[in-house]
Amino acid sequence: MIPLSVLDLSPVLAGVRESHALRHTLELAQAADRLGYRRYWLAEHHSIPSVVSTAPEVLIGHVADRTSRIRVGSGGIMLPNHSPSHIAEVFRVLEALHPGRIDLGLGRAPGSNSITALALRRSPGRLAVDDFPELIDELIGYGENHLPADHPYASVRAMPTDVPLPPLWILGSTEDGAAIAASKGLGFAFAHHINPDSMLDAARVYRERFRASRWLNRPVMILAIAAICAEDATQAQRLAATTELSWLRLRTGQPAPLASPEEALAYPYTPVERQIIQASRRHFVAGDPVSVRDRVEEWVAKTGADEVMVTTMVYEPGARLRSYELLAEAFALDPQIAEKIIRRTP
Repeated sequence: MIPLSVLDLSPVLAGVRESHALRHTLELAQAADRLGYRRYWLAEHHSIPSVVSTAPEVLIGHVADRTSRIRVGSGGIMLPNHSPSHIAEVFRVLEALHPGRIDLGLGRAPGSNSITALALRRSPGRLAVDDFPELIDELIGYGENHLPADHPYASVRAMPTDVPLPPLWILGSTEDGAAIAASKGLGFAFAHHINPDSMLDAARVYRERFRASRWLNRPVMILAIAAICAEDATQAQRLAATTELSWLRLRTGQPAPLASPEEALAYPYTPVERQIIQASRRHFVAGDPVSVRDRVEEWVAKTGADEVMVTTMVYEPGARLRSYELLAEAFALDPQIAEKIIRRTP
């Protein structure tokens, strides 16, 4: 069976304190560790009322402390928001504290709107610069303790220097991200839940252009999807009402904490809004365990993905946990086998 992993955005629930989302993250991570999931990745987003995944590097440390087997990483660090030297230091510290269990996924988007990006980067000029490949090279240079002699920061050392950078992954939702990952010989995580239309082209570009590196001798691809699994299709569709309303609010510039299924089902959608949520259904799969497994296996067969990473945005923490439990059963996850794979997997 295909390995499964978790992508967590720490969703905020309407009527519940925002900080409780972080507790739910820790609880779900412990369950994923127990169930046999391979990785648990934390996203980076800013100033979005529906999620509190603002500091993945902090959450990674806490999740790793409270789990024993599962790999823990960023899905991802939005590298243009940070200096490569800082990220090298942070993830070397994490790797030193949790050797062999940390991943460093990198994205190029700001993870928010332009005003928030400006607040993070503190420079209007930085918003117009697309130097993601160069930032990756600089990060790798710190990780190798060697930047080119003519580099302005050649004398800087990212401590502790006796600890390697964790395995690097490039996150993307288009062929551009796939091409960057391929050119640098890094793993690639494709965001199907963001842009399903580019799934096949991105997978093709990544595999066709991949260059072997000291990190990987073959292309390794994670397919990140949104899925809601319940005991039956009726219950899954009820839970999906939350996802649909959240999608509408994001697309119309009105993000808000996740609504309960009851609030979402009672929402007075206009005809245009109904068209938007109809389109949203292409970005996630919802159903009983067999139907969800069949759809995911179809996507894996088309892309040749080596692993599937699942994000589930529903209102009830118990329902979210149950969704991951049902997926673990449907894909026959085995914690003992997963631990053996994790010990030899980048």
